[in-house]
Amino acid sequence: MADADTLRIASFHTTLSADGPGLLLADIVRGDDPVIDATLAVIARARADIVVLQDIDHDAEGLALAALARELAARGQDYPFRLTLRPNTGRPTGHDLDGDGHSHWRRDAHGFGGFNGAGGMALLSRHPLGPVTDFTATLWRDLPGSRAAEVTPEAALPVLRLATVGAWAVEIAVPGGPVTVLATHAGTPVFDGPEDRNGIRNADELRFWQLVLDGWQPTPEWSLPDAFVLAGTLNVDPMSGEGHRDVLRALLDHPGVQEVTPTGARGAATADWADPVPGDLRVDYILPAAALTVTGHGMLWPAADEDPALHEMVETASDHRLIWVDLRF
Repeated sequence: MADADTLRIASFHTTLSADGPGLLLADIVRGDDPVIDATLAVIARARADIVVLQDIDHDAEGLALAALARELAARGQDYPFRLTLRPNTGRPTGHDLDGDGHSHWRRDAHGFGGFNGAGGMALLSRHPLGPVTDFTATLWRDLPGSRAAEVTPEAALPVLRLATVGAWAVEIAVPGGPVTVLATHAGTPVFDGPEDRNGIRNADELRFWQLVLDGWQPTPEWSLPDAFVLAGTLNVDPMSGEGHRDVLRALLDHPGVQEVTPTGARGAATADWADPVPGDLRVDYILPAAALTVTGHGMLWPAADEDPALHEMVETASDHRLIWVDLRF
């Protein structure tokens, strides 16, 4: 963290998703995977107080996340408080969602994934966790103004969930008062057809948070606190690429949040993808509540001639880059 009165929150879309259940844990324990080693180095370099991770495999007992935390502690970054919840990725719906005559393939899951828990989310914190509200089971059809019926078989509407990966509200007891992290990983708006199913779903995943900012309560027992930070992968760039940019723009422009724009070697882009299509895009975001005081922000993506070692490290770790925001408490 920058100083004793500053809280640093980071978001990092990793590539900590293996080919099958339990393999990530085995890779971490084995200790010779260059991607995992680079990922650990990137997280340690950020020195954040709270880290939201995307694309990290989930296991029911949190063993892989605990192993990752042990390795980070060995690098001088201790995160005694952790959270991992079962994602929608790889969770079967039992329905043929893509119309190919099969109902139990990857594209028929609530979120694309080869197994239950593939490519989920996790949270690391130096501070104790308070109440956790998991919106991951929210049905797509139950979102106000939902477009699910346009692109979903009627039989699947009573079961299909909105979140491709997950959506959480995690209260964290930090010095100066609690802050709630709204962790999210929306699905990609590509890899579909002219019906734009993935694009429409991505747009509704973003609208979920816009509605929350407007005062909508996904569950009756939870309401948005004053001190919050929305952090994660939204998978849409404000200017380029696929997706419903008008929906993203409405979220970024909402008076309830501040659009903080960390920059790196490619400007505001947070993902290093093939040129010219899709190209380098800004798809990862940290949006603090309007009431919070932002004192700094950044991205771990130096130019190759600026810091060659760090440049190589972030390229090895993921095609996304870690971003962070400092808040005054």
